[in-house]
Amino acid sequence: QVQLIESGGGLVQAGGSVRLSCAASGRSFITYTMGWFRQAPGKEREFVAAIHSGGGIVYADSVKGRFTISRDNVKSTVYLQMNSLKPEDTAVYYCSAGASWTNVTGGRGDYWGQGTQVTVSS
Repeated sequence: QVQLIESGGGLVQAGGSVRLSCAASGRSFITYTMGWFRQAPGKEREFVAAIHSGGGIVYADSVKGRFTISRDNVKSTVYLQMNSLKPEDTAVYYCSAGASWTNVTGGRGDYWGQGTQVTVSS
């Protein structure tokens, strides 16, 4: 069993930056694809970014060039650096983990965190 704990959310002004962290328990972190998703009020959960155990990365078009995903396998932590934030980035951000790249990027990860709120004011 893997537990994912997100942190780093909060209130930020448009144009500002926030870094989210997702700490994972368990000894298999290095083998997992890690992903970030978000869900805004009244909307479906959407993919944000993912990083493969081998380092491959993919971003949603809406965040490309503004967000950066990274991982620290020693600390079993994945990060999401969010720059040039916009009000439309306001959402609960969730961390996901899984053995399958396809499943994680498709929103079918094996494990999910509880989410952290990011609010961007205009």
